[in-house]
Amino acid sequence: MKHIVKILTLLVAISALWIGLLQTSIIPRSHTWLLPIYFIVSLGCYGLLMVGVGLMQFPTCPQEAVLLQQDIAEAKDFLKQKGVDVGGCD
Repeated sequence: MKHIVKILTLLVAISALWIGLLQTSIIPRSHTWLLPIYFIVSLGCYGLLMVGVGLMQFPTCPQEAVLLQQDIAEAKDFLKQKGVDVGGCD
C-alpha cells in the first residue's frame, strides 16, 4: 500500500508540474507532449531501482535453510516408508 501512495503522489506532482508548465509557457508547446513519455520512463526506472534495491537487501536466513533441509529429510523418510523411490543422494 505504501508504494501505491508513493506512485500516486509522484503522479500528482508530475501532473501539477506539467499543467503548470503548460500554463506558464516555460516549455514550448512542441515539447510538452514529451513530458508524459518522460514520466513513464522515469516511473519505469524507479521501478527497476526498487527491484534492484530489494534484491541487494534480500535477507539470507541460515536458520530457515537448516529447517528446510530437516523438512526435506523428514519428507524423504516418510516417502521411503510408503514405498516411494525419491531418487535423491543420501
